This record gives sequence, structure tokens and C-alpha cells, in this order.
Amino acid sequence: MTAIYRSAAGAAAVRDRYDALLARWPVPSERRTLGTRLGETFAVVSGPETAPPVVALQGSGGTAAHWLPDIATLAGRLRVYAVDAPGEPGRTVEARPPLASPAYAEWLDDVLDELELPRAAFLGTSLGGWWALDHALRRPERVGALALVNPSGIGRRRTAPLLKFAAYSFLGAWGRRRSLAMVAKGSPTDPARHAVGEFTLATFEHFKPRLEAIPEFGVERLHELVMPVQAQFGARDVLLDQRAAAAKLREALPDADVRLAEDAGHFLPGWAESVVKFLA
Repeated sequence: MTAIYRSAAGAAAVRDRYDALLARWPVPSERRTLGTRLGETFAVVSGPETAPPVVALQGSGGTAAHWLPDIATLAGRLRVYAVDAPGEPGRTVEARPPLASPAYAEWLDDVLDELELPRAAFLGTSLGGWWALDHALRRPERVGALALVNPSGIGRRRTAPLLKFAAYSFLGAWGRRRSLAMVAKGSPTDPARHAVGEFTLATFEHFKPRLEAIPEFGVERLHELVMPVQAQFGARDVLLDQRAAAAKLREALPDADVRLAEDAGHFLPGWAESVVKFLA
């Protein structure tokens, strides 16, 4: 039996497709299995060994393979550790502690220890941005910089799209494709992103996403961030109120590099180049 999939057969189907997508990784890489107190954690490591280390965290329903379209840009000047998060698809333990608990910060402590990294930058997108923020606030001494791409936990989560997704979930493959189209509207299109999109559709045929509310960080809490921060938001994000999020982060961190793309949604164009310039 499995905790995050509708069936063991579905879990196997997702992992087989995941492995096939990882086989298309465009740069030299190493696959690692890391021991943590939550259980085994899978990571794909790319980039020059002497480059600045960056732990990359994908969002809900995401895996290391979701960095596929941008990893060549990132790994050109960064040492990227793309990590599958607990309770998400991929090859990491299926445990899902409450988001408000210290469990994810402790998990990332263990990830850094296993990678022999006293300190690293963190790159997080969507829910991965929430994990990065949570760790930076709980363990500021271990986070050298934060690069956030449409992170959760700053702006309000929109409820209307969630209701639509719930309705579409009863409509099979067409409904899943319609939900993805809503989220990806206006995003770049290329073969790698198309492959990731098809993998996402196949994943959500079997995967049970988190239903837990995502805690929001207030201005006072965000003001406690002591490391350099870059945050990129899409004003047309259907999942999160990112216009309000950008304003909130600017209020909390006047010196942060906060960018709001007026014509972009949840998947931002050109974000990787900006992250590389910021972190490298």
C-alpha cells in the first residue's frame, strides 16, 4: 500500500515514467539517496563541483525532473542539488508531517549534512519556496541566499481555482489537462516543458495531492530574513495572489530583489537566468 498514491500500481507507473524523464537530463549528473530522519531522500546533483551550492526544491506534485527545462542554465554556473521532497512524487519517502511543524527544517538539516554542506543557497518554486522560506527562518545560519520563484506562503492562496480543480478531477484525463492548462497559461513552450507537462498529467492520474492549508508568513516574520533574497512573481498566477505577495515582501525586505512580471502566471519565463546572476 502507499500513502500518497491511489494504488501501488499507480505509484509504480509514476516512478517508471519519472525514471524515463530523468534519462533525458541534459547535463552530466549524479543521483544520490540521502538518509534523513524522515526516511530516504532522492537527489540529482549537477554542475561544477567548485560552483556555489544550491538546494533546489520543487512545488507540490513536483520532482527533480521538473527542473529539466532549466537545469542546463542553472548548472552552467551553480552546483545544483535537485531534491525530491517528502510526501511528493518521485523517489523520496512518502511521509507528510504537518507543514507548520519543524519536521521539514529538520529534514533539510539532514539533507545538508548528508551532502556535507554546512551552508547553501536555496532555490524554491511554489510550495518549494515555502519550504525554503521556512528553513531560512528556522536555520538562518545554514542558508546563504534565497531565490524564490512564485513561492507559496507570502500571498493569499486563491480558492476559486481549487474548486474548479476539484470539479475537473471527476472528468478524467480531460479534466486533468484542463487544470494544467489553467495553471500553465502563458508559460513558455518547448519540448522539455512539454515532456514535463505530460509527466505531470500522468502523475496526477495516480497521485493524491496535499489538502492541508499552507501557512502564510507575516510581514514581521519575513522581516527576520537576514540573507540576500531574490523573489520573482507572476501577477497572473491563478493559484496565488502574487501581486499582494510582491508588495508584502517589499515592505518586509526593502533591500530584496523583488520582481513582478505583469504578463506572467505560475510558470515564469526567463526566471533561471535571473537566478543564476543572483546566486553565482
